[in-house]
Amino acid sequence: MPIVNRVADLQPDIQAWRRDIHQHPELLYDVHRTAAFVADRLREFGCDEVVTGLGQTGVVGVIKGKKPAGEGLKAIGLRADMDALPVEEQTNLPYASKTPGKMHACGHDGHTAMLLGAARYLAETRNFAGDAVVIFQPAEEGGAGGAAMVKDGLMERFGIEQVYGMHNGPGIPIGSFAIRPGPIMAATDEVDIKIEGLGGHAARPHKCVDSVLVGAQLITALQSIVARSVDPLESAVISICEFHAGNARNVIPQTAELRGTIRTLTPEVPKLVEKRVREVVAGVAQITGAKIDLHYKRNYPVVNNHAAQTEVATRIAKQVAGEANVLEMPPLMGGEDFAYMLEARPGAFIFCGNGDSAGLHHPAYNFNDEAIVYGTSYWIKLVEESLAAA
Repeated sequence: MPIVNRVADLQPDIQAWRRDIHQHPELLYDVHRTAAFVADRLREFGCDEVVTGLGQTGVVGVIKGKKPAGEGLKAIGLRADMDALPVEEQTNLPYASKTPGKMHACGHDGHTAMLLGAARYLAETRNFAGDAVVIFQPAEEGGAGGAAMVKDGLMERFGIEQVYGMHNGPGIPIGSFAIRPGPIMAATDEVDIKIEGLGGHAARPHKCVDSVLVGAQLITALQSIVARSVDPLESAVISICEFHAGNARNVIPQTAELRGTIRTLTPEVPKLVEKRVREVVAGVAQITGAKIDLHYKRNYPVVNNHAAQTEVATRIAKQVAGEANVLEMPPLMGGEDFAYMLEARPGAFIFCGNGDSAGLHHPAYNFNDEAIVYGTSYWIKLVEESLAAA
């Protein structure tokens, strides 16, 4: 089964929605325009129920099939994210962001538009039994909007038994998909470190406790955790990406601040890494004489694809794209808060090819509209096959 013919007809409308959303990026939970746009479209399509304000600004639409119910699934959830990033767009596209300092640099505009396209088709045809629940989530980019919707009763309120997510994939050819069972994206912990030394004249370092030197030692020591504490067959990344200290070339600063991220793929490794980070920070403080405060935050958990649902997703993707165009990918060390939904219900997360585009979160990134027909067709076939009639 190639792409759905009706989706090819709908492609211009879906593209227009995508580009409209692209021009008006919104951050975190402040996605009021986007959420209203989504809710208006869902009502126009004739969804049986449209709920707003779930998880602060999330939108949910329910489409009931017209076929007699069987003994299998009664409802599945399909999720797209709506928020953008605090990035200055550098695409020079005619539909580029109209809001300085904000852009859809991760393709959530495409995710939202494709799911809207699927909702329109499913509301027209209703060629399935049970409920298709379309989920439009805020605050994926660091705000844990997925967790907020789950806490607001998303799964229970709509009777969702399985849940599926999709993300575009730069570097994956257009018309292809990539997926794997088990861990597919990493847990993303955060560290904030404040160093207090003793400032003074740059010519008299022996009278100071140099916060810059302490920070440098700390960054180097933290890397030894991955190199020497984590099993080489496991995955872990520690990246300290911010180092703030001083404002004069001849003054040793009193304080320094470091911020970074830690990525892991299995449940045991985060515990080990946190333990070692705390030990390393305490050790560096002791040998340097500095006071070091550590704030360690457990953030998004691992995106863990369930085996049975991954098989379903893979089969549907092969129907849409062809056997040779569905790849088993290695896990990624990026994070995704769809992890919270997969903790609440079994499901699977898949990547849809975005072609040879700039990378995610890059100011030159753009969602490739040629991917629309593939992603939208995947959603449709997933519903029609998962919610089969008796």
